[in-house]
Amino acid sequence: MPKIAEIEPTPNPNAMKFILKEPLTWGITRSYDSADKAQADKLAAALFDIEHVTNVFYVDHWITVTQNGQADWNELKRDLAVPIREAPAADDQSAQMMQDAEANFDPSKMSAEDLARLDKINELLDDQIRPFLQNDGGDLYVVGLEGNKLSVHYQGACGSCPSSLSGTLTGIENLVRQIEPDMEVVAV
Repeated sequence: MPKIAEIEPTPNPNAMKFILKEPLTWGITRSYDSADKAQADKLAAALFDIEHVTNVFYVDHWITVTQNGQADWNELKRDLAVPIREAPAADDQSAQMMQDAEANFDPSKMSAEDLARLDKINELLDDQIRPFLQNDGGDLYVVGLEGNKLSVHYQGACGSCPSSLSGTLTGIENLVRQIEPDMEVVAV
């Protein structure tokens, strides 16, 4: 059962980041933008059962919960703390989820050239973008690369933050264009 070490606001006023003393996963991101999508995840489902919750994102030692803007954070944080504290810490389930995720990736659908391009882009994102997003209670992952179009998906606090869909996306596109000058980056 993870204990909450700190609770921090994020740049998104409707999202709060809970930093935990024990990890919930080992590098596996879990992101849900509705209760329906979270049904198979016990922790996320319990958080969506709390009124006003609109998004749940977690990985390793932190979890970000977004609300609809109608709740008082002081009251909501107390309610959210209960299922977070009751959640199991990272264990064999995380290892199984990682295996399942790796099994679903089919590199045969991409050319060797596109895989090399994607690796370079992910290295750049890992070094210069993801740490900042994760610090603010979110993340992003690459959904696809088709020609000169890179599709990314924001998670956690970044998923509903206006600056993610404008300024951050432009910043990512400018950064990626350093290695691929004609690249277009779209958020999906």
